[in-house]
This record gives sequence, structure tokens and C-alpha cells, in this order.
Amino acid sequence: MNELKNILEQNLNDNFISAVLSNPRDEKFSAKVKVRPVLMKDTRVYQMETFRGNQAFHENLSADEACEKMLEAMENMKQMQLVTADAEFSVLISKKGKVTIKKKQKKAKMRPLDLNHNRKKQYILQEGVPVPFLQDLGVMTEEGKIVHARFDKFRQINRFLEMVGDAVGDDTSETLHIIDFGCGKSYLTFVLYYYFTEIQKRNVQIAGLDLKADVIKNCNAAAKKYGYENLHFEVGDINGYRTDAPVDMVVTLHACDTATDYALYNAIMWNARMILSVPCCQHELNGQIQSEDLGLMTRYGIIKERFAALATDAIRANLLECCGYKTQVLEFVDFAHTPKNLLIRAVKKGGSDAARAIVPAAVRKRYLGEVERMMEEFHLDPTLYRLLKEAGRLG
Repeated sequence: MNELKNILEQNLNDNFISAVLSNPRDEKFSAKVKVRPVLMKDTRVYQMETFRGNQAFHENLSADEACEKMLEAMENMKQMQLVTADAEFSVLISKKGKVTIKKKQKKAKMRPLDLNHNRKKQYILQEGVPVPFLQDLGVMTEEGKIVHARFDKFRQINRFLEMVGDAVGDDTSETLHIIDFGCGKSYLTFVLYYYFTEIQKRNVQIAGLDLKADVIKNCNAAAKKYGYENLHFEVGDINGYRTDAPVDMVVTLHACDTATDYALYNAIMWNARMILSVPCCQHELNGQIQSEDLGLMTRYGIIKERFAALATDAIRANLLECCGYKTQVLEFVDFAHTPKNLLIRAVKKGGSDAARAIVPAAVRKRYLGEVERMMEEFHLDPTLYRLLKEAGRLG
């Protein structure tokens, strides 16, 4: 590793562009590590992004720390691609530990990264482009400038759209049919409609559902005001909701307690290709959870509450995997702003058979086993599990 160490020490400077460490020797190690320079309080640091399963972890390191961490990570990796302003390095490590390094000199030196520019976030909804409903929401001024006190809301909206865009990916459907369960005042429903029709230039049909008739009346009036012809709202209960139209995406943001389970169940039964859910008020398991061997997780009220909420969403994510969805649990909003900050994103492509093939049968069996062992240990009877079991979707 001495030659690799020398290369890192010589290039972790203004010339460094990026590095990707990949191809782990063992599944228990990180699947991939990315390193890039960033500017933190006018100081250059090296951000190491480590991927483990569906999660990403970040560290900001000095040059010496980054060198040490990258060498340590390469003990478990077989490959590294290192890019600098004037060269590209390909590092391969054999099963026996032999290190092979190939260097390709660039014909023209790249311009060093402008880290000040990189610090400026490029949002999907751009400041300076007026959006009527964001003006009415008090997020934008008439000129399209972001109201300083509402910038967190603006950031949250854009974060949501990033997650939607990643879920849709390269989907080429002529028209996307979307249902928003528990839509409430629907500002994110309006955001969705604007994103697909004005930014993506796609056809979309969106239906919002909520129990409050006055809220639905106001939402329909707003859709008419903005000229959103293919956006409408209905009064109804998620549990038992029926539709004859195809459903491509189900959105459920802050549907309370088991309402989230019924929304996920409907999405699965309709074979919706995309699901985005921000769960809320996970009371069901908090009222059930108890354990003889792991009583410390249920002894203290606040710990029990948080553990029950996390267990609820972990079970939901696993059950979605069992039903053929590639599922991620992501941070939606910074925890400092709200504890209800997790978003479950589940995606499948093609028909049901193709979707199930994304997650191998052995993996789906393991995920279901994890759910059932947790249910047994903590005496749980989660609604989504019961619904899917009765429908024969977990066999």
C-alpha cells in the first residue's frame, strides 16, 4: 500500500477532484465510498460518503485524515478510481493483496473545482421564478424571491421533489396517475402537479384524498384558481378507498398512525410503481410493545415511544421489500426541525413478476423472517402485516 499512500499524499490538495472506492471483499463491509473536496467555513476538507445498505454516512476530514481513512477502507475494497486535475488513477487489489496502479495522464489539465460555487445549492424550484401557490403560502414574494423566514419550508419542498425525481427515474409513461392520501391543505400536492407539468413537461392526473370536507373544498378552489385542470380533491377515507383508474404513484405525507398502513396496503394491492410515505403518530405499536428479554427498550416512556415509531417504519419497509419493492428509508427534514423526519421511498419497475425479481426470493424471505421475529419478541400485531397476510401477499 506504500505506493497508494504516496499517491494520496501527493494529490489530496487543490488538484484533487474525486475518488470512488468500490467492490468490497465481503458483504458486511461498505458497498461503496466516495470522497470529494468541500469548503467548510473557508477551509478545504474532504467529505467521505460511505454507503452501507440503503444508508449513507458522511465525514468531513483533513487531508491527513482522509488519506488514513481511504487506506483503511481499501483494506476491504478491490478497486479505487481517483481523479485529479491532471491525471486519473485506477487501483486494483487482487485476492492475494497485490496492488496494481495504472495512471492515465490527461492531455489538458482540468480547471480546479470552484468549491465556493459547489456550496451553493441548486434547487429544483429556482428562486426568481414565481410560483403562484408558493406566493399564497407565503414562501415566495411576488417577484419570486424566497421569504427568509420560510426558507426551511422552501428547502423541504425541494428535498421532496428530489426524492420524487429519484423515484420516477427514467419512467416513460405517457401519463402519471398519482393519489395523495391524507392530502390535508395539499401544498405538496400542488408542488407535485407544478413539478410534473411545468418543469418535467409531463402529463399527470393527481387526486388528493382527505376526510375534511372544508379542506377539500378549499383545495379544489385553489386548483381551479391556478388552472390545474388535472388536479382534483375528494372527501374520503383511506381505509376502503376504491378507484378504477390505474395508479402509478401513491403519496402519503403525515397520514396519522394506521392510516399510513392502509395507504401502503392500497398502493401494494394496486401494484403502484412508486410509493412515497412520511409516517406520522405511530401509536399502534407503542400501545402493544412489550418484551421479557428486552424490557429496557420499553421501560422509559420516551425511549419506548421512539423505539416503537422506528420499529413501525422498519417493519413497513421490510414488508414493502417482501412485496417486490426496492425500499429506502431516508431523512426527509433535518431532525432539528421535526422528529417526523423519515420518508419511506419504495419503487418497482414493470409488472408484478418483474418487480419481485428485483429482490431475490431468499432476501424477501429473510426480510419477512425479521419482521415475524420482531413481532414475536415484542408481542406486536402491525396492521400492514395483517392486511397483507389476509390478502395472500406475503406467501
